[in-house]
Amino acid sequence: MVIVKTISEDSYLIDVSPNSSLNGIARIIFLLSISIVCIGIATVFFLLGAVLILPFAGLEIAILLTAFYLNFNWSRQKQKIFISQDLVLIQKGRKKIEYSWQEFRTFTSFRVDKKSDEITKLCFRSKGKDIEVAEFLNQDDKKVLQDEISSIVNKLND
Repeated sequence: MVIVKTISEDSYLIDVSPNSSLNGIARIIFLLSISIVCIGIATVFFLLGAVLILPFAGLEIAILLTAFYLNFNWSRQKQKIFISQDLVLIQKGRKKIEYSWQEFRTFTSFRVDKKSDEITKLCFRSKGKDIEVAEFLNQDDKKVLQDEISSIVNKLND
């Protein structure tokens, strides 16, 4: 997901985060419904004499919850790209800023590396160092981000 905010006439903030179909309470409801159905069926079989069904159902739920936890943790990634007349600032993190990079805009270029009509890498380059942004986005969202950044740079260059 790409959200562009205009801070002032010559300052822009771009929020980038992965697409997520489940947010907030919907995640809890989804996981709870799967868990209740699985444990309910396992309990019925346990009462009918299939004793080993219940522990394996619990193991299945534990693995499912672990997989969803890892996925939800991954989907909390956020990147902020601040572009102004003077600076380019990139901040990456989940709940707090884990990585920050800042450079003067005059020394920074925006690069798009492509392989056969697909955008594979969006990065800012300065002093021989590439800072990749939005590596978690799909190709359509990367194209939107590329267009937005190009538009902002053109506005600032005018």
